[in-house]
Amino acid sequence: MGILWLVLIFVSLLAHGGAHGPDSCNHERGLCRVGNCIPGEYLANYCFEPIILCCKTLSPTPTKS
Repeated sequence: MGILWLVLIFVSLLAHGGAHGPDSCNHERGLCRVGNCIPGEYLANYCFEPIILCCKTLSPTPTKS
């Protein structure tokens, strides 16, 4: 079972496709998260596709006064 996890991690790192990496995510004011973004955030990109997501906070909607 341990070998299966090792192969899965190796394949996911090799095939990260359009991932931009953590530096790009941090530069765009995002946070890298494993699994899912927390409430109040949205998926903006991938740090390492498909496991580590680049999540950004939702912008507050302006209110009229």
